[in-house]
Amino acid sequence: MLLYQAIEELLAAAAAQNKKISELVLADQAQQMEKTEQEVYAQMEQSFDVMCDSVLQGQGPNQRSTSGLTGGEGFKMMFYSERTAGGLSGVFMTRAMSRALAVSGCNAAMGKIVATPTAGSCGILPGCLVSLYEDKKMPKKDIVMSIFTAAAFGIVIAQRACLAGAQGGCQAECGSAAGMAAAALVELQGGTPQQAADACAIAIANQLGLVCDPVAGLVEIPCIKRNVSGVMIAFSSADMALAGIRSEIPVDECIDSMDEVGSALPASLRETALGGLAATPTGMKLKEQVFGPAQH
Repeated sequence: MLLYQAIEELLAAAAAQNKKISELVLADQAQQMEKTEQEVYAQMEQSFDVMCDSVLQGQGPNQRSTSGLTGGEGFKMMFYSERTAGGLSGVFMTRAMSRALAVSGCNAAMGKIVATPTAGSCGILPGCLVSLYEDKKMPKKDIVMSIFTAAAFGIVIAQRACLAGAQGGCQAECGSAAGMAAAALVELQGGTPQQAADACAIAIANQLGLVCDPVAGLVEIPCIKRNVSGVMIAFSSADMALAGIRSEIPVDECIDSMDEVGSALPASLRETALGGLAATPTGMKLKEQVFGPAQH
């Protein structure tokens, strides 16, 4: 495991060794796991291959979740992108949205996914990285290496705050995933470690306070669509950082704030399905549709 307790420490180590964050993390992981860097890289490459496969599985026209509440969103979005030449957001972004929906749909259908950092937020990082790989034709090695950068940010977030919706609300899941993806995107575009940190901070700040309110307690409604929002926030945060726009609040303080906000959330808004959208009349009807009337 990484020993870094703060992103600031990560940046200082990268600067001292004149390395990218991904290079630093790969070397550290190899040492900690007593493996070669090639072996650790190969394991991460396998994870990226799983991400690509989950996109394909989730984009099938007949894909349905196990509960029957959701399904086919990835296919519909890709068809919309093709039919409208990218709709309002452009071809690249609508295809990225489709991939995020597809991976989340694959998860809801009990398919194989990579939890980055959780199953509920599993569409955000693949939505960003698979799109750069397939549509922008970025080298696979660079994409795989960027996952080490995303992982480093995720590990620090987990140590300083949390990654689980049950502990910190959806900000802990989708917020962390968007922050991790934003940092990876910056590195892929040739940005500095400081810009990666700024992108992560901006992404977290833009999802601060997001509650976890899964309808029927299932990671489908509204979770699947929140993965699309996370993709959009990751790209926009990375672009802001690459444009030289700094986060006024340092990333470590943003993470600490997320922890504080998560602790202040009532239990009903922390994955218990007792509040938010889960407690709406329609949310309750959908719960009955899946599990039957409540027993009194």
